[in-house]
Amino acid sequence: MDRLDAMRIFSRVVERRSFTAAAEDLGLPRSTVTDAVKQLEARLGVRLLQRTTRHVSATLDGEAYYQRCISILDDIDDAEGAFAGAVPKGLLRVDVHGTLARHFVLPNLQSFFAKYPGVDLYMTEGDRFVDLVREGIDCVLRVGEPQGGDMIGRRVAMLEEITCASPKYLERYGTPKTLDDLANHAMVGFRSSATGGLISLEFSVGGKVVTRELPTTISVNAAESFIASAKEGFGLIQIPRYHAQKDLNDGTLIHILQEFPPTPTPVSLFYPPNRQLSPRVRVFIDWLIGVFRETPIKP
Repeated sequence: MDRLDAMRIFSRVVERRSFTAAAEDLGLPRSTVTDAVKQLEARLGVRLLQRTTRHVSATLDGEAYYQRCISILDDIDDAEGAFAGAVPKGLLRVDVHGTLARHFVLPNLQSFFAKYPGVDLYMTEGDRFVDLVREGIDCVLRVGEPQGGDMIGRRVAMLEEITCASPKYLERYGTPKTLDDLANHAMVGFRSSATGGLISLEFSVGGKVVTRELPTTISVNAAESFIASAKEGFGLIQIPRYHAQKDLNDGTLIHILQEFPPTPTPVSLFYPPNRQLSPRVRVFIDWLIGVFRETPIKP
């Protein structure tokens, strides 16, 4: 087997901590992956992987060799991708916040495939922390600001947030005109996937941000249930305008407290810092930034 192919196989096994997962990623028989690693260890004269019944991990020599491998492979990919005639191709794995996928990514995805027909996309949905390298994911799209850590974050959009309630709720409790009026109101609780705690309502007042925590009779951790609970009259919610626009148009949700808007919500892309982006990841990121830039997110 070609040495570069063996390096790619070994690197994927280290990243996925599994011969089976690496074989599935690379579209190879598991036996081919196992034999490639064995031959590599025999040629180098060292043990690269520690195998147990539960997972595979790199030895100290294996970790050092892995770092050299990804550096070499990245240089090769970068060199080949630098030529004007190089066409991005292969399987692209992305993890996307579900509502962002349905409102922004999927409606525009045909244009990406038309421009890059050699790229295949495997898209998973979630809002949890993702270990990109270990799970074999190229990049993730999340609501939130880039933070310090072991991933590179790139902001792609700022989404307008609004405060809403259903007509039946407002008929029963009245429409709040000021923040003091909120003393007689309730909210639908939304639990943070990171902390498990309820997220406070947030308002801009005179250039400052103030928060309010209202009583809740129901709390959820999914966007669709969040909106459905508000439409059933359980309380106020704050959500991105794009997600509420259809209900605003239909009259099933009412935009309230417009003089005290929540702060906009950032949307960011995250990808690993330890390697050059492959051509297919690079073009996907550029395309996605363009989608958010060109897609109207206000009425």
